[in-house]
Amino acid sequence: MGKFSFSLNRILVFSLLVLCFFLLFHKDRPTHWLGFNRRETSLALRLRESEDQVRWLGRQLRLSLSKEKRGGNGGHSDGTEGEPTCETIHVCIVCSGYNASRTVVSLLKSILYYRRNPLVFHFISDHSARKVLNHLASTWNLSHVQFIFYKAETVISDVSWIPNKHYSGVYGLLKLTLPRILPSSLHKAIVLDTDVVFATDIARLWALFKNFNSLQALGLVENQSDWYIPGKLWKNHRPWPALGRGFNTGVILMDLRRLRSMNWWTLWRGVTENNLMTLLSTSLADQDIINTVISRQESIVYTLPCSWNIQLSDNSLSDTLCLENTKDVNVVHFNSPKKFKTKQSYSQFFRNLHQTFLQLDGNLLRGGFFYCDNTPSEPTSSVSSDDCVEMRRAGTVLYRTHLYYLDFTPTNESVTLVATLSHDRLHVLEGLVLRWKGPLSLTLYLTDYEAVKFLEFHENSPVLKSRTNVAYHVVYKEGYFYPVNYLRNVAKKNAQTPYVFLSDIDFLPSDKMEENLRTHVANILQEGEKNLLVVPAFESERYRVNSLPGTKAEVLKLLDLGEIITFRSRVWPKGHEATNFIKWKGSTQPYQVAWKPDFEPYIVAPKNVSDYDLRFVGFGWNKVSHIFQLYNQGYKFWVLPNVFIVHLPHTPSLDIHRYRTSAKYRDCMEVFKSEFIAEMKGKYPKSS
Repeated sequence: MGKFSFSLNRILVFSLLVLCFFLLFHKDRPTHWLGFNRRETSLALRLRESEDQVRWLGRQLRLSLSKEKRGGNGGHSDGTEGEPTCETIHVCIVCSGYNASRTVVSLLKSILYYRRNPLVFHFISDHSARKVLNHLASTWNLSHVQFIFYKAETVISDVSWIPNKHYSGVYGLLKLTLPRILPSSLHKAIVLDTDVVFATDIARLWALFKNFNSLQALGLVENQSDWYIPGKLWKNHRPWPALGRGFNTGVILMDLRRLRSMNWWTLWRGVTENNLMTLLSTSLADQDIINTVISRQESIVYTLPCSWNIQLSDNSLSDTLCLENTKDVNVVHFNSPKKFKTKQSYSQFFRNLHQTFLQLDGNLLRGGFFYCDNTPSEPTSSVSSDDCVEMRRAGTVLYRTHLYYLDFTPTNESVTLVATLSHDRLHVLEGLVLRWKGPLSLTLYLTDYEAVKFLEFHENSPVLKSRTNVAYHVVYKEGYFYPVNYLRNVAKKNAQTPYVFLSDIDFLPSDKMEENLRTHVANILQEGEKNLLVVPAFESERYRVNSLPGTKAEVLKLLDLGEIITFRSRVWPKGHEATNFIKWKGSTQPYQVAWKPDFEPYIVAPKNVSDYDLRFVGFGWNKVSHIFQLYNQGYKFWVLPNVFIVHLPHTPSLDIHRYRTSAKYRDCMEVFKSEFIAEMKGKYPKSS
C-alpha cells in the first residue's frame, strides 16, 4: 500500500512539473488541457451551460405535461385555476367598422396564443365588420374555433335613443342588448372590448364563473380611476351613479341566464330613462348605465381581481390601485382615446406586449389542437411522381386574408384600379395615388410584421392618409411562391365598382385616366356586348415619377427620342404587339384588334369577368392565361387612343430570378400551360 502511495505521489509530482514546463514555454499556445485556446474554452463552457438549460427546460416541460395529464394547471396568486381543457369557452365582442376589425385581431391572437380550450367567438357587428371578420375566419382555418356573427342593425334601435358622448357612439351601448341578441341556449359568456390584450389563458378567467353566488350575474373589475367620484377630476364633474370607484366594463363575466331571469331589459332601461332626466347623456356608454344598475342592486356583481382588467386610461390609477398589489398581469386594457400613447409606469411594457401579438405570425396559430383533438390525422405521403407537386400545392393554398385592412369609403365611380404588391413595392404607392384619383383595390402580400410596417408607412404619408377610396386587402405570406393570381382575384372581387382596370403596381397611369375611362366605359362596355378595353403599355428607364409622360403628346415625343419603348418589346414582344402601337400613334378613336397567342394586355373589364387561374404562381403565364380564357369566352379587344400606362423600372423579382435560373420551374410552367390550353379546348371547342 505504501509503495503504491509513493508511486502515485511521484506521478503527481511529475505531472505538475510537466504542466509548469508547458505553461512556461507555451504562453501563446492553447491553454486548455485538451488543446483549446481561451476563446474555444469559453465557447465550450457556454455550450455546456446552454445544454444544461435545455435539459432543465426539458424537465420543466415534462413536469408541466405530467400536471396536464393529472388535470392540474398550476395555481396563481389570484387563486384561479384553468378549466377542463375541452370545455368550450364563449367570448362575445361588439365590433363595428374597418378599423375596429383590424385592431380586434391582436385581441384574438392573444387569446389563441394561450388558450387550451375550444372557443366560440360571438361578434355583434355591422355590415363592414361582418364582411371582414367572416372572411378572415374562413381563411384562417383555426382548429376548434367557431365564429358566429349577429347583425348589430337588429338591436341598434334599442339603444339609439340614448345620447352618448363616448367616441364609440351607438355601438358602445350594444352590450346592454346581449341577453336579448345572443341565443337563449347560451347561458354565460366573457364579454370583451376590442382594445384589450390577454397575457394568460382565458380559461382562468372563465373558471371564475364558479365563484358566483346565486345572485351574482356580472363579474367586473373595479374602475382604476377617479371618474365616478363626483367632483374629483374637476369641480363640477357629475358622473352617473356608481358604487365607490365604480366598475369598468371592458372585461365582463356575464351570466346571461341569470340576467334574463331578473328581467335585465326592463332594469337597465328604467335606470337609464330616470338618470337621463338630469344627466342628459352618457359619457362612458354602457359602463355608465351598468354602474347605475349595480348601485341599485349591489348583489348582482362579483368583483374580479384587478389583474383581469389593467386599465390604461388617461386618468388611470392602475399603478397604485392594482400593479403594486399583484404579481399577475392577465388582461391589459388600452381604454384611452390615445390608445397606445398613454403614460404610466409600465406603459412601455404593455405596449411591447401588444406589439408582440400585433406582429405574431397568425399562421402559427393554425393546425391541430393538441389538447382536444383525439382524431388521428390522415397519413400523408411525401412521395409523388409529379415533379411540379410543390407548385401545384401553392395554387391550392387558402391564404389567410384580411379584407379592408384600413378604413375605406366607397365612391360613385365606374372603374376601380386593381393591382397587387409586396412589401418591397410600398414606395410606389404615393406616385400611383397621385396619378389615379379614382378608387383603387390593392392586395398586399405581407407577413404580420410587414403589415405593421405598412400601417406605419401609411400613417406617416400625408398623400396616402388623404385618400379613403383606396381599399387595402392583406393576404398573409405562406409558402415559397408569390401567389399573384390569388392576390389579383382578391383585389378584383372586392372592388366596389361595376368595372375594373386590371393593372400592375409598377405602372403609372396617364393624366386624368379615370375620367377618360369613364367615357369609354359608357360608350363601349355598357353596350351589352362582350367587349374589353386595352390600355397601351410603355416602359421607361427613368426612376423619377415626375419625369414620366402624362399625355399622349409626351409619349410620342419620348418614343421618337428613344427614351421610352413599348412594354417588354425587347424581351417579350409577343406579349403586347397585338396592340398595334403603330396604329395607336395616329389614332383618335378606339380600334378593335385580334387576339394573338401570348397576348397579355392590361385591360378594363366588367368586375364579374372570370377570375385568374390559381395554378399559375410566381412568374410565367399568369396573365396570358387570363386573356386567353377571355378570348375563348368570346370577348373582343378595343384599344383606347388617349390613355396609357408607363412601367417604372425596378430590379427583377425573386420569381423572375427563379424562372430564369431553374429549368424545373420553366418545365412546370410548360406543363401547366399545356393543361390549361387543353382545358380551354374542352370547355370552348368552337373558339379554340
